[in-house]
Amino acid sequence: MSSHPADEGSTPHAKQGKGRPTPTRKEAEAAARERAKLGTDRKALAKKQRAARSSQTRQLREAYKTGDEAHLPARDKGPLKRYLRDFVDSRIGFAELFAPMLVLILILSAVNPVMGQGMWIMSVILVLIDIFWIRFRARRGVRQRFPGESLKGVTYYAVVRSLNLRILRLPKPQVKIGTQLPDTYR
Repeated sequence: MSSHPADEGSTPHAKQGKGRPTPTRKEAEAAARERAKLGTDRKALAKKQRAARSSQTRQLREAYKTGDEAHLPARDKGPLKRYLRDFVDSRIGFAELFAPMLVLILILSAVNPVMGQGMWIMSVILVLIDIFWIRFRARRGVRQRFPGESLKGVTYYAVVRSLNLRILRLPKPQVKIGTQLPDTYR
């Protein structure tokens, strides 16, 4: 038994119709004119979409600079994320100094390989300690300031932000180093 209806009860060489009559020349030319008209409209639509996308990107870039919550992406919106950004930005951690430290370790390894390896191990240990400290303090701060709020993603957001150099963080830091954070963020 075959699953094709054409195979059942028909000759093997029977032609299948297209289900509609062939259009007349007049109908074909009218359809071609409609498609041509849509082509220019499609270009205009694409140009309009590019302009809208450009405007939206400009707003996003400006929001990243100023911290404007209205235009930030969903992953960075809300008082909880603002608190975590401010928490990380209000301190200097060893994790953010890790990348520049790697350059020094590379230079030191060329001069004295044993000392370079020792610095590498110490740097990794200090970064891990810093990450665990950030995790502990961020979760404690969220529990205090946002009771009942889920802690899902809190650690990841804070740690990833702390690993970036301060000048490379987006949204840009809005607090100075050493700033005391307020008790409420709502």
